[in-house]
Amino acid sequence: MHKNNFLQYLEFEKRYSQHTLISYNTDLTQFSSFILLEFEIKDIQEVSHSIIRSWISSLLESGISSRSVNRKITTLKSIFKYLMQEDVISENPTQKIISPKNVKKLPVFVEKLKMDQLLGEIEFPDTFEGERDKLIIDVFYMTGMRLSELLSVQLSDIDFINSTIKVLGKRNKERIIPLPSFLLEKLKNYSKINNINNYIFVNFEGNKLTSKKVYNIVNKYLSMVSSLEKKSPHVLRHTFATHMLNNGADINAIKEILGHANLSATQVYTHNTIDRLKTIYKQAHPRA
Repeated sequence: MHKNNFLQYLEFEKRYSQHTLISYNTDLTQFSSFILLEFEIKDIQEVSHSIIRSWISSLLESGISSRSVNRKITTLKSIFKYLMQEDVISENPTQKIISPKNVKKLPVFVEKLKMDQLLGEIEFPDTFEGERDKLIIDVFYMTGMRLSELLSVQLSDIDFINSTIKVLGKRNKERIIPLPSFLLEKLKNYSKINNINNYIFVNFEGNKLTSKKVYNIVNKYLSMVSSLEKKSPHVLRHTFATHMLNNGADINAIKEILGHANLSATQVYTHNTIDRLKTIYKQAHPRA
């Protein structure tokens, strides 16, 4: 009951996305199963900080990454904070919980030559789906937007006069992304030819595409040019940011385009840029 009330609170008052709600629900279901199996506890009100620590230990021992564990801890902290606000509990057991340190991984991105090959040499079918799929790749690579943002883009979000597109990011924050003229023209032609008047990216029946469908499209075409293990829309977001920085873009501008709340989230891409500079230095300097 507490879980359902909490999820409704997140959905209707905090206006969290469906993706986030699913993640929270999964985490809480896993935690409930754990405390029932290991401690025979059915009510989250009976949970102590030592029980939470036991759960964290079991997650880490099972091989789950510290990043994923920290996300699950965030879920617990959120629900216990909610229960405190609702006067369901008098003490918050997560206050004594210390999150494990994340092992930072550099963002995976596609090399520029590979992207040039994909966008310039790979032939997309001369059909509605082929044109749409190529446009999806273009928009991801030219704007750095998230998958959820791309799915929500409507024709009314595109300003054809000022060459910009409006997207709705995390926590329902709107931001404006500039569009290059060739991409703006492609969006205009695509919309007119296919009679698009609502969501931009739809199936043949005119229904909004699903996350899985777009993921499969990106994975299919990246597989033609790249041997990366990950071939997702988010890899194209990483690729956009890395290529922009490699070409001298200001990091604060990249932060605004990506919709990052903090500069630290954007700075991770500078590591890829530094690695590139080291390689160039070793290749070019006579005493390197």
